[in-house]
Parts: sequence; structure tokens; C-alpha cells
Amino acid sequence: MSALAKDERNTLCLPADAAGIAEAARVLAAGGLVALPTETVYGLACDASNPRAVARLYAAKGRPSFNPLIAHVPDFEAAKRVGHFNGTAARLAERFWPGPMTLVVPAVEGAVCDLARAGLPSVAIRVPGHDVARAVLAAVGRPVAAPSANRSGHVSPTTPAHVLADLDGIIDLVLDAGPCMVGVESTILDCTGEEVRLLRPGGLPRAAVEALLGHPLMRRPAGRQAREEAPLAPGMLASHYAPAVPVRLNAVSVAPGEAVLGFGGVRPAGSEHAVAWLDLSPSGDLIEAAANLFAHLRRLDESGARAIAVVPIPTEGLGEAIADRLARAAAPR
Repeated sequence: MSALAKDERNTLCLPADAAGIAEAARVLAAGGLVALPTETVYGLACDASNPRAVARLYAAKGRPSFNPLIAHVPDFEAAKRVGHFNGTAARLAERFWPGPMTLVVPAVEGAVCDLARAGLPSVAIRVPGHDVARAVLAAVGRPVAAPSANRSGHVSPTTPAHVLADLDGIIDLVLDAGPCMVGVESTILDCTGEEVRLLRPGGLPRAAVEALLGHPLMRRPAGRQAREEAPLAPGMLASHYAPAVPVRLNAVSVAPGEAVLGFGGVRPAGSEHAVAWLDLSPSGDLIEAAANLFAHLRRLDESGARAIAVVPIPTEGLGEAIADRLARAAAPR
């Protein structure tokens, strides 16, 4: 059955007590999708280290492109297992977590999967200011991605009923902690360079951050320069990891020196001479294809090929997001 098809069973809804928190952690560790309360809205959570779980999340939301997701952790100690914090980033974390602040820092390799990071070397991290969310995060013991628990383009959910109106039968569990305190999204700060940059204003006021830093925050560049930069967190413009070698789309034949990114077992003419071959999903499963996309691109980029030939891939469902990502990888640079 399709990952987006309504199940005959309704999504389980449990109270946010000790048993409910334990079950939510179990479902997340098993690769499931759980709607969790945060201080702003309900988030649709999955194991951020599991690319197939992240692909299921994108499919459930109908998210149009693979934007980097925020990794949620229970405390600063857990955050240090996900990202590398310089002195300034550590000061910000110690002062403002838990709370509505997301820090973008260099990623610890392997802690958050490529798909959740949109192939970037950085990772966006937050410690939410909601006791139930932190209890689940502590119990699962892994970073958790958690964008809003609604279909993309719909109103963000602040009650379990809102979540079920969009996702009943599509996700595995809703953890019911009652209505959320509705607020703005987290403030996102880029700590990957020498100076801290404000990427997105949010629930943590600029003045509070500047008071700690002792100087004004840098702003993300406007105009063309911003469009050409890779997005470091949700809400930024979409231009993600691109291979160093050229990417050729909808290939029906393979030229000398090319590697092949396949799908559904299709082998274009000349593929027996390919430098390397990887199939996103031999069975034609778009969720599996999305889960493998960034890792396969990276491996083919390192294969020594002069270019990557990509076979035609369906554009329905998650195929639309895969096509969007591949089109950006193939764009002239």
C-alpha cells in the first residue's frame, strides 16, 4: 500500500503520560512518524538519523522539496553529539536553550542523515522548550526531525485534532498534550562562520542575542547573493548539495566516462561501460529513492566519473521533490 494511502486503522492518539512518551520513543526508534507537542505547534517527528524515516516524513507532508530539517535534541550535551560548537555557539546554547532558538553549526558526520540535512555539511539544531517533547527526545536517544505536523501549505496544527484532520491514517501516533501555546517559529542563527548571522527572526528577540554577543548580528545577504547560497535551515531558499561533476538528466544512453544514477532497474544503452552504477530503488519505490538520493549522488561524485547520467524518474508523489533536487544539481554553475 502507498505510504500516503489511508490505512483502515486510524492513527493512534495517546495521552502524554509516561506510557505515551515511552510508546512515542519506541515508534520513533522503529522508523515511525509521531506528532509531538512543542511550545509553538505540533511537530511531525521522525528519527533524523534514518533516511527512510525522513523520506516517509516528506511523503506524509507532501513537502515540495528537500529543505534541510531542524534536528531536535533534549539538551546541549545531546546537541554536541550532533554538531560542532565553537565558543560563541556554545555560549548561545548555554544561555538560550531550551527555547525558540535554532543554531546552524558544522555537522558531526553520521549523526543526522544527508536527506535531513539536504546534503549540507552543516546541521540545524534546537532544544525545544516543551517538557513532553524533551522527555520523548531523551527517551529515543537520537536526534529527531520535527517540522509542523500538517500537509504542506495547510495551517499549522496547535491541537491533536488539527493533526488528525490532515494526517489521520498516514502517520503512526499522535502524542496528546492538549493545545500548544501558539507562537512564532524559532530564531535561526548561523554559527558556521566567524560571525553569527541571523537567518530567520523568530521567538528569541534579536536584542537578547546581541546583548549576549556584545555586537549587532549580521543579516543574511539579500538579492542575488542570497539566492545563490545554499539554504542552511528551513525557510531558506532551496539550492542544496550539488556534485562537483556535471549532472545530465533523463538519460537514455550512457556516454564514455559517465556514472549512472538509476531507478527501477532501468539500464540505458551503454550502461555496461559506466564508470559506476547506483540505483536509487531497484523496485521503483520513490520513498526508497528519496532516502538514497544524497548518499548516491555523493558516491557517484567520488567515483572518478566525468559526469553523472540520471535515468528518467517519475514525478508523482516524492518523485516531484526528487526531480526538483536533481534539476538543481544539474543547473549550470
